[in-house]
Amino acid sequence: MTTRIRTAIIGTGKVSHIHARALAALDESEFVAVCSRDATRAAAFARQYNLQPYTDVATMIRDARVQAVIVCTPHPAHTAPAIQAAHAGAHVLVEKPLAVTLQDCDAIISAARAARVKLGVVSQRRWYPPVQRVRAAIDAGKIGKPILGMVTMLGWRDEAYYRSDPWRGKWIEEGGGVLVNQAPHPLDLLQWFMGPIAEVFAYWDNLNHPYIEVEDTAVAVIRFKNGALGSIVVSNSQKPGLYGKVHVHGENGASVGVQTDGGAMFIAGMSTVQEPPINDVWTVPGEEHLLAQWQAEDRATFERVDTTTYYHQLQVHDFLRAIIEDREPAVNGEEGRKTVELFTAIYRSQRDRRPVTFPLPDL
Repeated sequence: MTTRIRTAIIGTGKVSHIHARALAALDESEFVAVCSRDATRAAAFARQYNLQPYTDVATMIRDARVQAVIVCTPHPAHTAPAIQAAHAGAHVLVEKPLAVTLQDCDAIISAARAARVKLGVVSQRRWYPPVQRVRAAIDAGKIGKPILGMVTMLGWRDEAYYRSDPWRGKWIEEGGGVLVNQAPHPLDLLQWFMGPIAEVFAYWDNLNHPYIEVEDTAVAVIRFKNGALGSIVVSNSQKPGLYGKVHVHGENGASVGVQTDGGAMFIAGMSTVQEPPINDVWTVPGEEHLLAQWQAEDRATFERVDTTTYYHQLQVHDFLRAIIEDREPAVNGEEGRKTVELFTAIYRSQRDRRPVTFPLPDL
């Protein structure tokens, strides 16, 4: 008999519906409640998914006997409900990024540790089959030591997108632009593939979005602790949007890579995933012929599953199993913090006009 965890969602925005569908579908989940500061929104969401609505996190966890929550509020508002949930004794899975500042990340991590609850951060692209192949090839030594890692994410966000929620495109409300909102997924994959960072030098700017305050483009160079180099180019300035790619080149000359996004970029609650995630580069000796086969398999999978929800569901499943099995989730709080440290370093490098070394000082 499958152990069931009493689950709930905090927040009722666009991405909340993706997680609601996951929680409703998983055998390990008994989806029971939703919490929003807006009672009307909580009630509407609860009716849609047959839940109990609440406006207070601690009250929801106590009265609905919630054991695990997913925090789906706008990312600058992750910290308070995540800490409240941990203090109330619930395990906490937080949508990306974990928080906007390192101080808030550390406050969430500390609260989870003190309460002895599991803490995870959503990074569902780690479950894409082509992403898993890249990581497996690196782990197996098929490219030797990774010596060059590259992120290229060229997308588009129009004025309607930034007007779709009042907090978008503003420093105080959103905490940043493309780095904070769209880039966390490829930044997470880059570090997952390449390992710890030693130093970052970067620039960012707003190139063609005069109606927002935050950056729409950023570029950075990285020195990893193992001596490898890296580059990051992320932008919301290419219309209608092209692709997101993470490539890793090895010391033996072999390269592996994944295109996680293609066509116009996915926007939770506003668009669908347009192209399947695929391996777009694979020059491992003796395996070059597998690229076409894998691409065919991944396109077939794309036709068979709802990519928008399927990989979120895989990560939520891992998180619930981590609770049941009393182990760390695949992407824990410390892993989520790494992405925040990287985009914080990029912002600081521009501010200070110099390379930024890791770990970042608290300033």
